Amino acid sequence: MIPMRTNSMTYNEFLHSKMAIAEKSGFKVPDSEIHPVLKPHQRAAVRWALEGGRRALFESFGLGKTIQELEWCRQVTTHKGGKALIVLPLGVKQEFTRDAVELLQMEPPTYVRTMAEAKAAETDIVMTNYERVRDGDINPKYFTGTSLDEASVLRSFGSKTYQTFLDKFQGVPYKLVSTATPSPNKYKELIHYAGYLEIMDTGQALTRFFQRDSTKANNLTLYPHKEAEFWLWVSSWGLFITKPSDLGFDDTGYDLPPLTVNYHRIQLSDEHITYDRDGQGQIIRDAALSLKDAAREKRESIDLRVAKMKEIVEQNPEDHFILWHDLEAERHAIKRALPDAVEVYGSQDYDKREQNVIGFANGDIRLLATKKEISGQGCNFQRYCHRAIFVGIDYEFNDFIQAIHRIYRFMQTKEVIIDIIYMETEEMILQALKKKWRQHNYLTEQMTKVIREYGLSNSNRMHRMERSMGVERVEVKGNNYLAIHNDCVLETAKMKENSVDLIVTSIPFSNHYEYTPSYNDLGHNKDNEEFFKQMDYLSPNLLRVLKPGRVFACHVKDRILFGNATGTGMPTMDPFHALCIAHYMKHGFQYMGMITIVTDVVRENNQTYRLGWSEQCKDGTKMSVGCPEYVLLFRKLPSDTSNAYADTPVTKEKSAYTRAQWQIDAHGYWRSSGDRLLTKEELMNMPVEDLQAVYRKYSRDTVYSYEEHVELAKKLDADGKLPSSFMVVAPGSWNMDVWDDINRMRTLNTSQSRKRKAMHVCPLQLDTVERLINRYSNKGDVVFDPFGGLMTVPMMAVKMGRYGIGIELNPDYFRDGLGYLKQEELIRDEPTLFDFVG
Repeated sequence: MIPMRTNSMTYNEFLHSKMAIAEKSGFKVPDSEIHPVLKPHQRAAVRWALEGGRRALFESFGLGKTIQELEWCRQVTTHKGGKALIVLPLGVKQEFTRDAVELLQMEPPTYVRTMAEAKAAETDIVMTNYERVRDGDINPKYFTGTSLDEASVLRSFGSKTYQTFLDKFQGVPYKLVSTATPSPNKYKELIHYAGYLEIMDTGQALTRFFQRDSTKANNLTLYPHKEAEFWLWVSSWGLFITKPSDLGFDDTGYDLPPLTVNYHRIQLSDEHITYDRDGQGQIIRDAALSLKDAAREKRESIDLRVAKMKEIVEQNPEDHFILWHDLEAERHAIKRALPDAVEVYGSQDYDKREQNVIGFANGDIRLLATKKEISGQGCNFQRYCHRAIFVGIDYEFNDFIQAIHRIYRFMQTKEVIIDIIYMETEEMILQALKKKWRQHNYLTEQMTKVIREYGLSNSNRMHRMERSMGVERVEVKGNNYLAIHNDCVLETAKMKENSVDLIVTSIPFSNHYEYTPSYNDLGHNKDNEEFFKQMDYLSPNLLRVLKPGRVFACHVKDRILFGNATGTGMPTMDPFHALCIAHYMKHGFQYMGMITIVTDVVRENNQTYRLGWSEQCKDGTKMSVGCPEYVLLFRKLPSDTSNAYADTPVTKEKSAYTRAQWQIDAHGYWRSSGDRLLTKEELMNMPVEDLQAVYRKYSRDTVYSYEEHVELAKKLDADGKLPSSFMVVAPGSWNMDVWDDINRMRTLNTSQSRKRKAMHVCPLQLDTVERLINRYSNKGDVVFDPFGGLMTVPMMAVKMGRYGIGIELNPDYFRDGLGYLKQEELIRDEPTLFDFVG
């Protein structure tokens, strides 16, 4: 047994190092140094964010994020020098100016437009807007600390703002983000904040917490078994609080008033009846409108919606109203209907816009007509306004909820009334908004529950995460197999030296998938480097247990790196198979070559969208090729290297393994049996389901012509016989090292699917395992798979007269694989008539 220690770290210590807890990179500030005007929950949040160095404040509306951001910046510049930058939406700087002067008694931060202005500013804290940073006027790396106000602009990974900010803010020592509304319907968007804060690489976080849909690209959902760990991880760098008591403080003054939401459904009048091409009138529109139809209906219904808005306003002459709208045409209609309404719009002079916003916030203006994208974030209107009307609706929940909370926030003293006006055809949009609202409340509840349970200390979170380490060992023996539920690293270390005749396995593809919620899972690593560090504990023992001269066959596949995660803008390849070759050679295995197993490029493109026909036609230079699978062949040196025979050779009887078969295998060309070749006309008339096998045989038996191959595919496509779900004209192989006839549907997953059980994400095909066992082992040999999965390898070993050993960490795979082993052993051990003869 080899000691479980590498690089001065025990295996258990390595597993502990995998816990996803955000590291602290900041500094501690005593409570006495925090400005006394801050309330207890605000003081605790600022100290926590300063100690973390790079942190997020996800606090409910009205808890005072503005004053916390200002104090955080003041502490950073006081203790670390330099200047701090606050990036904020347009129309919000007056909030920071007011809090700085009235609450913190400090000079208001200077608003800057260029780096020259930032460097010349006399204040240590400066402000600018998102557009100036994104478009290149401001360099964030000049500043010691940066704070993003209303940072929900980062929630979209593919947005221009996010991609730009990720690079521009890289390496800023102290970073803070603040927003009250993390995305409610896509948990994975929370990791975009982590990517910006340099807590964890976005691609790594996606792999760690989200499961991939092997049938559809970019369709990721949170692993159910990872949800608890996900919230613990997020709470280690993001502070979610809905009220002071979430941190153990008094809630006095932080009670929200009642909220009433009125929905006004508007139906188009007869004059808006549309007619189809047959002259049939359509009064009730289809709810599932196209974008074009929806836009037209928005325009046609403006007068009806504005009339309803005017009615509501005139029925409440004493109340102040925010009139939320989306279209310029709506703004003009509002102004015609209510001439007293004060407008805020994009092309308006900035000073005039700011003057109108401040006037409404201070109660000097009764009616404010503005768009959610302009005034929906950062503005505090709760002092004099408790009414808002949405003149229309759309699917943008973040803008919607932000707009509501301009008045529905702490320090609001009156019942808040929201009137939502929508058309009958927009019922689906309304239901989508309601659903996202429920999801938003659920997310907030989950996060505040974690904060209340574990507080601000990461040590409590680590103790909770330790429960996801280790498994209860289970061993089941049959006459011809041994199945073990355990960590293969721990289990292989206990196996006897030189006890295995053949190792066949499909290793985890680095951090591409996680198979279990346990930290013992080798897929549970942040990158290739950490993956191979854990493999360093296993690989020496694989060499040790393998008999001298025998073979280790390792199934691998290169990994696709998507451009939105790497920043290249295009998919590239991680040469994982090459890294594996180097890894195993480092541990003493002799590399013998590899078998290439071709895959279906059309199916692959359906899963990854990286080889698209349309993109190829636009620019072929960004196109790669299909990603095959490989079986890497390694050998443990025999005791006697003079002739290099294994200590126990794999022998074959020449009567069974003929010279003819050897020549065909060794030469690598597979010729026809003598049957005549199929003509194109015969091939074209074959049923689609038969084309794949028929063309492969045709390809093997015929001198290859690329032009002819393309022409055939074009004819099949013209006749509707070129499916989009699989490739029917894949080229056949005439080389023994490239296997083109693996039945990709013939895996234990086929049975799993029928039984509606969990499917193994990367199963080994039965054909592959069968060939490897036949080529590299004798009858009665021990065949070992340290990553047993559904026990494909030991099951095929039993089927082929060998003894199979499999280790599996996932309890569901282990249980199901054990069923296959027992089933196969019953077949093998079932007596026949000949057992009783003689």
